[in-house]
Amino acid sequence: MISAYTGKQVRAAEEPLLATGLGDVLMQRAAHGLANAVVHELKARGSRLNGARVVVLAGKGNNGGDGLFAGAFLAARGLRTTAVLTGDAAHPAGLAALERAGGRVQRLTDAALPELAEEAARADVVIDAVLGTGAKGGLRGSAAALVQAVADGNRRGFVVACDLPSGVDADTGEAAAPVLPADLTVTFGGAKDGLLADPGADYAGRVQVVPIGIEEHLPEPSLYRLVDADLARLLPHPSRRAQKYSRGVLGVVAGSEDYPGAAVLACRGALAAGVGMVRYLGPPSVADLVRQSCPEVVCSTGTVAENRVQAWLVGSGMGPHDHEQLTRARDAIASDLPVVADAGALPALPAMLAPHVVLTPHAGELASLFHRMGHPEDREAVEAGTLAAVRNAAERTGATVLLKGATTLVSAPRGATFSQADGTPWLATAGSGDVLAGVIGALLAQAGDDVGRFGGLGIGADARWAAIAALGAALHGRAGRAASEAVSGGPITAGRVAEALPEIWGKVSMLSNYGAWKRNSHSQPLR
Repeated sequence: MISAYTGKQVRAAEEPLLATGLGDVLMQRAAHGLANAVVHELKARGSRLNGARVVVLAGKGNNGGDGLFAGAFLAARGLRTTAVLTGDAAHPAGLAALERAGGRVQRLTDAALPELAEEAARADVVIDAVLGTGAKGGLRGSAAALVQAVADGNRRGFVVACDLPSGVDADTGEAAAPVLPADLTVTFGGAKDGLLADPGADYAGRVQVVPIGIEEHLPEPSLYRLVDADLARLLPHPSRRAQKYSRGVLGVVAGSEDYPGAAVLACRGALAAGVGMVRYLGPPSVADLVRQSCPEVVCSTGTVAENRVQAWLVGSGMGPHDHEQLTRARDAIASDLPVVADAGALPALPAMLAPHVVLTPHAGELASLFHRMGHPEDREAVEAGTLAAVRNAAERTGATVLLKGATTLVSAPRGATFSQADGTPWLATAGSGDVLAGVIGALLAQAGDDVGRFGGLGIGADARWAAIAALGAALHGRAGRAASEAVSGGPITAGRVAEALPEIWGKVSMLSNYGAWKRNSHSQPLR
């Protein structure tokens, strides 16, 4: 897993080394890693190093010092490096190192601003080293005007953020405009929470972590991201003697006369995600459409209590007037089985839930949920601080909350938060969330008594459900990306996402099979 930390956690991890006088060593390691990342990026883009133009936007604090020392390393390698000092002071040792290496120094003034913005626009690389992890409130004055001018201009090269883009909060991901969007963020010691949550992730570009020697002092991470090896390890695999019931049965309460397709897409997502059986409960007309589209689904009648399942999916495509469906949704929540509750079920939820209930709102639906709970956050507030919003929602409801978006966040009511960004913007299409709900429901049904293996991540018992939801989000995102790539990066429908899921599942499983083969490669082959 990728682990991320708050700025406060990282600064606390630095304290033991700073106390022993190793502050300069930490800065040199950070600067060397930043400079190497710039060199690697230039080479990857086919650019020559000797004579390449670098502009370092350097603040007066330690972040500026990192940038100045990195500029010194680059100048020593033959890059034409200019430091633009955005404050009334600069890190003395970093500034001296840059000048010794042959770098130029320019001081930002209102009069010099147009010329310096133009110089940044002509540069092959712009390094944003104005504000660090301890900064609050964003850029001000001439520094803000310069960054705005650079962001608005037609740049020749690429932007590298030093530790994080200036104006992005390291802890929350909130962004105080103006922010210079980075193509690459080189961050030190550990990834910062704000780089893996929107809107901070909008500005971070690719994130590269440079170890600087504080890693053994870092506490438990505050944010996680599942990667290939985690997905391969967490995917359920049927045993040799499995049958449809042992592989999990998912009950689906979804769809309505107005939105029958939501039930179909939820069932298709569940079937594509490996569940042994899907039972559908809903209006007869919707059940007929489900039968036609998914003959594998068993369309049942009666109440929730009369249908034996291992998990429930409720809410997709349901409205406030679908009283029978809403009653079934409430009964599913009260069953004490794992439940994924999608949009239409949210107004019917009790005030307090449990971690095995997974809510899957988008920002607007989460804002509506907050309003019903007496909290005045609107959609804009949720989108401006997604990490705080998802954590608040989990704490207030007692449920596991998955906030859908370009970066999908999943938070347990106590413990871990996950961030997944595996998809494509083309996933913003009608029905995509219904497929996602089906995938998560299928994973909940398959977890069964084996849910404890998610606890092997070391994230706490309540967070196992968050890990399952994050796994579903990762699979869904990758399926969306694969479906788009199959049409040369073009638009997709929700149905195409469901169709791509088995192939993605197989590719992830192959990683697990390959690992097992390597572990057992010393064994004699069967003859």
